[in-house]
Amino acid sequence: MTEYTLPADGITSLPAHELAQKIQSGELTSRAVTEAFLARIAETDDELGAFLHVGADEALAAADAVDAQVAAGEQPASALAGVPLALKDLLVTTDAPTTAASKILEGYMSPYDATVVAKLREAGIPILGKTNLDEFAMGSSTENSAYKHTKNPHDLERVPGGSGGGTAAALAAGQAPLGIGTDTGGSIRQPASLTGTVGVKPTYGAVSRYGVIACASSLDQVGPCANNVLDTALLHEIIAGHDEFDATSVEREVADVVAAAREGASGDLNGLRIGRVAQFDRPGTQQGVTDVVEAAYAQLEKQGAEIIEVDCPAFDDVMGAYYLIQMSEVSSNLARFDGMRYGLREGDDGTRSAEEVMAATRGAGFGPEVKRRILLGTYALSVGYYDAYYLQAQRVRTLIAEDFRRAFERVDVIAGPAVPQTAFRLGDKVDDPLAMYNFDLFTLPLNLAGLPGMSVPAGTAPDTGLPVGLQLIAPAFEDDRLYRVGAAFEAGLEAERNG
Repeated sequence: MTEYTLPADGITSLPAHELAQKIQSGELTSRAVTEAFLARIAETDDELGAFLHVGADEALAAADAVDAQVAAGEQPASALAGVPLALKDLLVTTDAPTTAASKILEGYMSPYDATVVAKLREAGIPILGKTNLDEFAMGSSTENSAYKHTKNPHDLERVPGGSGGGTAAALAAGQAPLGIGTDTGGSIRQPASLTGTVGVKPTYGAVSRYGVIACASSLDQVGPCANNVLDTALLHEIIAGHDEFDATSVEREVADVVAAAREGASGDLNGLRIGRVAQFDRPGTQQGVTDVVEAAYAQLEKQGAEIIEVDCPAFDDVMGAYYLIQMSEVSSNLARFDGMRYGLREGDDGTRSAEEVMAATRGAGFGPEVKRRILLGTYALSVGYYDAYYLQAQRVRTLIAEDFRRAFERVDVIAGPAVPQTAFRLGDKVDDPLAMYNFDLFTLPLNLAGLPGMSVPAGTAPDTGLPVGLQLIAPAFEDDRLYRVGAAFEAGLEAERNG
């Protein structure tokens, strides 16, 4: 097992909120902080493979702007002003290529910034670069990238999860204190669990998807990632809110996630009802994961919460429903990548028809997993199969949402495993798509229901010594509940360690 050892002290070991305080007090400069993380990337990323693009000049220019504001005595643009961030390469940016880890978009430069990117810039957050992912966010290991494999900092022979393995690995390796991911079926929470970091999928519609390259539009959601719950809440506060450019964006007040995280830090969970879903207690879950999650339930009870078992029978059908819907939407969304308007253009020698150029471009530009999902999704939407597959999957989706509704009549939050096993070895599941899909079994239901979820570090599995995350799920637009419980659980574990 080969792993990175983070420094015991120094800039790259500090949480984002502490860095922000030091920058805004003048104890540190944003330039010095940004340079430290850029140096860490330069030192480690040849082996780790977390970044597809590093924008040092752009990040330092943004840092200098924050330092100038501090020197002038101006009010900081946000609570995280001056603290740098790693951005998943699925959000378009004007100053860096956006590839979605696909050859079909190699070198593509967007004429506009995604809304979330614009908010980060307005908040004074330097963007260190764009992180690796499974191509078009389709995968669970970041092995489907067209450019490189990202490795897990806890064991360089293992995956960091997917699709957002680049962002999670960068956080775990001390390459960045903050990150942005996207979550279609677990792509934030699953890598967070495997790397021992915090990742949150907000309520669907709470964070703008404008400028995010679409995978499955009814499932995709941008979310914050960090190394602790408070930092994640501070970032969540910056990126959330209504956006007129996103038709799925919901116009309502953002839950006070920062106040909830600060409240939870007391560790008090008295009176809170936490649900334990019977369908998450599945045979085949790694024993080490089960051990950690059982200890987490005990810890929550020790902090005053009541654990209540809830039954969600429709969860047994989540796998088929999710992948039919996801692949159907993929087949529609990826039709725009045709070699006609932007990106790769293959086989255009002046003699071929548009259809031939499209076929050549897609054949050369898309990887095997993307092609598989396009083909299956197109089949599910075809005449004679639409009712039997796609519409039936939507009916199951409704049943899953109804199961959640009933559960939240009895409990405040649901807790359980984020993944059925710890990080697997690179290459172990590449040739077995079904095994790869099953790896997301516990994260899929809340995407179908549009609910918010968090993975917070719960400890290491005794049988592998690798991180395990506790998944928390809350009702729609009650994202603050995640942060209260997540911060309390984090504080409880810390108190136990310091005993």
